[in-house]
Amino acid sequence: MLGQSGGYHKGMYFKIPNKREIRYAWNAGGPVITTSIIIACVAVWLVEIVTCAFMPTVFSAIVNWGMAVPVVMVQRPWTWLTSMFLHAPNVLHILFNMLTLWSVGPMLERMLGHWRFLALYLISGLGGAAGLMVWARLASDWSLAAYGASGALFGLFAAVLVVFRRVGEDIRSMLVWMTVNFAMPFVISGIAWQAHVGGFIAGGVLAMLLTSGIPTLRGRSLTQRMAIYGGAIVVVLVAVILLCAPHF
Repeated sequence: MLGQSGGYHKGMYFKIPNKREIRYAWNAGGPVITTSIIIACVAVWLVEIVTCAFMPTVFSAIVNWGMAVPVVMVQRPWTWLTSMFLHAPNVLHILFNMLTLWSVGPMLERMLGHWRFLALYLISGLGGAAGLMVWARLASDWSLAAYGASGALFGLFAAVLVVFRRVGEDIRSMLVWMTVNFAMPFVISGIAWQAHVGGFIAGGVLAMLLTSGIPTLRGRSLTQRMAIYGGAIVVVLVAVILLCAPHF
């Protein structure tokens, strides 16, 4: 999180927020989780950049350890989540994804609350991993491998669409933005659109359940509904991954 300038002695500088500032932002509904995700992704990306330039063997080990690869996804379950914190060692991938996260994350985090927003993000990312696995099974293409936050981001997009429609907001601009993002794999090669679809479905279904859902659960708190619906979706996604996994 960027702090305010502390003066102009020897130039401007950024101040790392202290515990009091972080606590204030947390209590005020500030984008603490969104900022933390961005910081984590950028930190990992910087490690990738340095190792790619000076220690290519270490770089390859980091990427191979953390990326989602359907053929070994069951044997490496941590990659269901670690893959969404890795990005290609070029500035466009990380820049585009983090700008996208910042465009929708703060609003959703303020609406859902910090931990519930994090749950939505991670479940959407898991949906992206499941989307990769489903396509690998359907297309019998076990050479797939992917990393990046796009699956989770598309889940956030779906949640925004659901919420906007629920409150009667104009969603045309969001639909245009979504169309551009969905069309990118047809223009730029190497984009794992399967993860986009999986994340979009997971995030959208979770958002619809939270805003409508089972009538008998509508009186429950948002935290309880997130635990129930989110837990159910995680079980379904894990089951999909296990059922679609290769059995060699």
